[in-house]
Amino acid sequence: MEVSYAPVVGRFAPSPTGPLHVGSLVAVVGSYLMAKREGGAWLVRMEDLDTPRVIPGMDADILRTLEALGLLWDGEVVYQSNRTSLYQEALDALVERGCAYPCGCSRAEIARISSAPHGTAGEITYPGTCRAGLAAGKPPRAIRLKVQEEPVSFSDCIHGDVSENLAETCGDFVVKRADGPFAYHLAVVVDDAAQGVTQVVRGADLLSSTPRQIHLQRLLQLPSPAYCHLPLVTGPDGEKLSKRDCAVSISAGMDLARDGSRLLREVLRFLGQNPPAVLAVSSTAEVLSWALGSFDPSRIPTKAGALPFTPPLATR
Repeated sequence: MEVSYAPVVGRFAPSPTGPLHVGSLVAVVGSYLMAKREGGAWLVRMEDLDTPRVIPGMDADILRTLEALGLLWDGEVVYQSNRTSLYQEALDALVERGCAYPCGCSRAEIARISSAPHGTAGEITYPGTCRAGLAAGKPPRAIRLKVQEEPVSFSDCIHGDVSENLAETCGDFVVKRADGPFAYHLAVVVDDAAQGVTQVVRGADLLSSTPRQIHLQRLLQLPSPAYCHLPLVTGPDGEKLSKRDCAVSISAGMDLARDGSRLLREVLRFLGQNPPAVLAVSSTAEVLSWALGSFDPSRIPTKAGALPFTPPLATR
């Protein structure tokens, strides 16, 4: 049985495929403060459906890191790998209503279609080859969701009005992969609704995912939460950090009892906040207390950038 909270329910949903790094910590702090500043709840959900990439014990390391920073969650930690029956139920409903269909195309086959345009971030737009049914003798490789020509629009609390025509940018997209796992978009939509999530605060790399998730929410007759997409932390080359970069977890050797306060202050500055100089000698708990009373979402920048830090905050 799911637990509902009021007035705001936020969440952090890491994949236990590597330790937290400074980029993911920005999402942690942003989502925590956006929910807690309004007296809401903050949930943690482990997105562990991609089992071949999951690192044993990494979920525990992530949770220990959050605890060491004073970022305490409400309720039990949910694991997607325990919720596949919910995803199957949603998928069955979509297929039964004709909103989703089996697809026998491989990525290589789609790429070979010369007329297939490229959508968001160079993604090949699926041309709808199997929409009318599988070719004779062609086995299904995935289940795809039908999209419409009408744009999907929403208002992001940081980026403002966003609109995307899914038929042009991605085409019918996969909701269950050829190798078996349910796709991220379907799982996250089902989970957010089941857990009563009303506010999704995450990195701007997922901004383009939001129209697909809203489309799914509408087809499944589920509510859409408010969305806020935080600026990405980039490395020296200007690219998004990977999980191999700038780890801030206990498993990476970070002494959060010593360095946690400084790390939180730097994350707050990255998010456009202005921690006073007196916090330079404050504890992690004191920094969080100040942030909860002073956090101003209107100050969050839209542009990605580096999060400057020096040893001992660097990955050991």
